[in-house]
Amino acid sequence: MDIPGFFSATYAEARTKFLKACMDRGLTVENHLNDRAKGADGEDLYMDVARIGPEDASKVLIVSSATHGGEGFCGSGVQTGMLKNGMFKDLPADTAVLLIHAINPYGFSHIRRVNEDNIDLNRNFLDFSKGLPENPDYAEVHEDLVPDDWDGPARAEADAAIQKYIDDKTIGVYQAAVTGGQHIHADGLFFGGFEPSWTNKTLRSVVSRHASKAKHLALLDFHTGLGPYGHGELIYVGNPEGLPRAKRWYGEDVTSPEAGTSASAVVRGTIDVGVTESAPNASHTCVAIEYGTIPVLEVLNALRADNWLYLKGDLDSEQGKAIKKQVRDAFYCDADDWKEMIWERGTSVVKMALKGLDGAA
Repeated sequence: MDIPGFFSATYAEARTKFLKACMDRGLTVENHLNDRAKGADGEDLYMDVARIGPEDASKVLIVSSATHGGEGFCGSGVQTGMLKNGMFKDLPADTAVLLIHAINPYGFSHIRRVNEDNIDLNRNFLDFSKGLPENPDYAEVHEDLVPDDWDGPARAEADAAIQKYIDDKTIGVYQAAVTGGQHIHADGLFFGGFEPSWTNKTLRSVVSRHASKAKHLALLDFHTGLGPYGHGELIYVGNPEGLPRAKRWYGEDVTSPEAGTSASAVVRGTIDVGVTESAPNASHTCVAIEYGTIPVLEVLNALRADNWLYLKGDLDSEQGKAIKKQVRDAFYCDADDWKEMIWERGTSVVKMALKGLDGAA
């Protein structure tokens, strides 16, 4: 089995492989065009959805990729590989699988974590009619995150200020301040938006169409960038009442940001909110699979560089190209051993989810 061959070098290649795998399995694919943006090479951008199993299934497993754009190489490879490898041919009774490929096609194509409006989609699923979450700690570090230059004195001064912040308050406080999400600076990092994004609206529509009558729903959303190299942390997200069920399904190593056991900071407005609100009649067991790549400070610096590049830099310069490679390497390890670790863990967890759903009453 050519596991590395399941993965792709670009969004366009990943989409072609996914659609080909669906066609070979005789699956109908819904193609949802993002008409707000174009890809890195001018291509159209789509959230593609394939369903396997009965239309009236009361148990639905959603496997999604590229919520954070450039992290999509990981999830897309697993989705395509599962189709090519014959998974889901013998699903448990009354069960359907929904593969959502490229939740954030703009970020996938441009190798950015954010969408076309600089929105972190895992901070965007909020009730915007109510007051938005506050993050005063982010305001403290915002100016230092994106200095005026990236290779000069302003960057050096900003890095020194960030290191002092870490020394004074710990790296955990810094990570939470930066990654927890903010609705203050639209040009900043981890911006959650001021209104629902195209992905927010489209994903809700997809889930409502396919799972609004489901009695049990499981979500597995693939991510990269946190934790040890190649390790897939299972991070429970959603209503705390579902955490014991997640541990029964996946084991005691399931983590929770709220409980302080996860590599992830506590986050508000994650996609599981849109998923669960769109399937209101179901029990929900929502988990993010978070695979490690490089150390967390290097990942955050790659995101700083990306943000700086689109605000103040030149994409076509040698510096711009170097930054794009830096971002890619932060979220996608183009190495066979990493891809094999992604595959083994990913397919194992999918099988656990199906077994868990099968036992749900």
